[in-house]
Amino acid sequence: MTSSFDFAPLFPAGLPAPSARWTGLAKYSFVGGNNDSEQLPLDGLIEATNSALQKEGRSLATYGLAHGPQGYLPLREFLVTKLKRDAGINCTVDDLLIVSGSLQALDLVNATLLTRGDTVIFEQDSYQGSLTRLARLGVNVVGIPLDKDGMRMDVLASTLADLKGRGIRPKYIYTIPTVQNPTGSIMPESRRAELVRLAAEYGVPIFEDDCYADLVWSGQRPPAIHAMSPNGGVIHIGSFSKSIAPALRVGFIVAPWDVMSRMLALKTDAGSGALEQMVLAAYCKPHFSTHVPALTKALRTKLDTLMEALNEQFGTAAEFEEPKGGIFLWVKLPDQVDTLKLYQAALAAGVSINPGPEWSTNKPHSSSRLRLCFASPSHQQIREGVAVLAEVCRKEFGVPARSANVEKRA
Repeated sequence: MTSSFDFAPLFPAGLPAPSARWTGLAKYSFVGGNNDSEQLPLDGLIEATNSALQKEGRSLATYGLAHGPQGYLPLREFLVTKLKRDAGINCTVDDLLIVSGSLQALDLVNATLLTRGDTVIFEQDSYQGSLTRLARLGVNVVGIPLDKDGMRMDVLASTLADLKGRGIRPKYIYTIPTVQNPTGSIMPESRRAELVRLAAEYGVPIFEDDCYADLVWSGQRPPAIHAMSPNGGVIHIGSFSKSIAPALRVGFIVAPWDVMSRMLALKTDAGSGALEQMVLAAYCKPHFSTHVPALTKALRTKLDTLMEALNEQFGTAAEFEEPKGGIFLWVKLPDQVDTLKLYQAALAAGVSINPGPEWSTNKPHSSSRLRLCFASPSHQQIREGVAVLAEVCRKEFGVPARSANVEKRA
């Protein structure tokens, strides 16, 4: 139905560009943070849903299940135990806020701390959702290069000193230290300690995004930066999107009360979805510690398939560091490849990719890079999709000259 009323003159200045209509996922979809549908613990979630509704279903008649604005108490209790066991974080249920996915966590932290013209420090390659939010807010983002161990502390130190010399105190240092998005690196404990030291020296809080931290191939992770900070200057966020299911939209924030109380005042949605919280609490307490290793094992095999397919189809034209966990591979193609243009051509051929510039504070640095999500497509779709992508890339940019060990004619 087409509206005859013209709303356009009523739109305020500064709105984001309009969204395109949804036309479905591409045949070969390597985008977004979607997970492996075969590994979704469906039977366990059905059982947990029935159990939660039978036990406490009538509490849905009360906002927040009468557990207060910080979220369902059994889920917060599970997180207290999990965070202590896995990340070394000592917190109580009062230090936790359940939110509608980590995206709401980003919005709440930003709304609490930022105003137009502020400065924040980021990893040079980082989460698109964080970067686009800051662009809309009119916040200055200073990118710090990464190496195989994450954010480089030497560059961070000189950047902090330079900003201080210009009278600028950054509002926070944002990092994804455990399975970095998009690079897949894990910051070692010694570097985390240096980050905590620098942040304290310059009086800048750390914003730790730990959304991928459950998906580490080795099953072993360093302590969270939050656990290593003696002065409480770390806001920590996490999510059940990658460990259980992204469509449930359940995340959490760990923060000191002086910040938490401000975020609560800004969280005006009358509480995040209660049924999702009830189901997760019922499922996770008995099953989380066995589900995640099985999920991680399956994801690791898909990564192997993706790397094999890239090596076969692109040869040396595709460069990448093997990630230490997660669901993404960050790929470098030859400099003449413009992945923003490759994205359009590939989509027309049924392959969706994330072009590098959308995931970086340094657009020229990332112009020939792309992010591939390997969790969602099947092994066969990964192989077929990479073959199609290689053919498109060869037609558009002459790369790779050889594909699947067959010389291609110009």
